[in-house]
This record gives sequence, C-alpha cells and structure tokens, in this order.
Amino acid sequence: MTLLAWIIWTTVALVLVGVYLSWTAGRLDRLHARIDAARAALDAQLLRRASIAQEIATAGVFDPAASMLLYQSAHDARSAPEEQREVAESELSQALRAVLGDTEQVAAVRGVPGGEESAAELAEAVRRVPMARRFHNDAVRAARALRRHRKVRWLRLAGHAPFPLAFEMDDEPPKALVDRANGDDRVTGRGPGH
Repeated sequence: MTLLAWIIWTTVALVLVGVYLSWTAGRLDRLHARIDAARAALDAQLLRRASIAQEIATAGVFDPAASMLLYQSAHDARSAPEEQREVAESELSQALRAVLGDTEQVAAVRGVPGGEESAAELAEAVRRVPMARRFHNDAVRAARALRRHRKVRWLRLAGHAPFPLAFEMDDEPPKALVDRANGDDRVTGRGPGH
C-alpha cells in the first residue's frame, strides 16, 4: 500500500470514530434533556398531589389530628429542600394512606360541597405520581447505563453534567381512594354505558 492509501484510510477511520463519538455525546445530551423533562413532570405531579391534600385537610372533614397530620405532611412535601424531598414525599404518601385509608373517610370527603371533585383530583394525582416517577427513573437508568461505558468516561462525553439520580419514594396510593375513583365498574363487571 502506498503512503497516500494509508493517509486516506487513517483519515476515514478518524472521521468515523469522530462521527460515532459525536453521535454518542448527542445521545447522552438527549437523555439528560429527557431526565430534566421527566423530573419537571414529576415535580408538577408531586406539587399537585400536595396542594390537593392541603385543600382536603382544611375542608373540615376530618378530626383535628387527622387534618393536622395531612396538612403538615403536605406542607413539608411542598417546602422540603431537595436532599430531603424523597423522605417528605414518602411521609405524605403514608399520611394519605392513614387519613384516607378506608371508604368511610373517602365518602366523608366526597360528601362535603366540592368534595367529589377534590377526591377525584386527588385520586388522579396519586395515580399519576408513580407513573411520572417511573418515567423519570427509566430515563435515569438509560443515562446511567450509557455513562458507565468506558468511552464515555475516558473521553468525558458527559461534560460537567451531574451523575443522574433516581427519585426513590413510597408512592403507594390510599387503596380506598383509588378503588372508589375507579367506580363500581369492577364490582358489577359493567363498564360505562352498560
């Protein structure tokens, strides 16, 4: 092979490696953007859940101790610093299960003026939080897997972006609230319009 052929093949190889590394860096950047968007959606759902919980806590439906527990847990979840957020959100989930743990308590909420809408909104919020958390954690998992590759670490393709962390919390909803929100369709076996 001539010197010119070696130069051409070396140039082609370097261009291909450069294109591959550029594509990998772009993919990593898109994953980080996806994490940011998923985290914003999760934060919105968590804020919505805490706001509705505070509204229900101040409706005068529960005894003072239950109202205070729910209100304080929701307040703490809304105002917690980032490093304590997972714990505060888990405590709100536990307070929701404690206060809205049986069908009588959910029925009491639904019985006050505007309670039907508030209970439906809360049921929707507690159903959406686990979905939003799953989307966020899936994006984190994908970014972490890519960032663990040697080429990404050695060539610092992630730049100065912090290593993504999953959001771990207790997000189990109050069973009575979610079951009631689903209606009696499961009990009767009939869907809407039957």
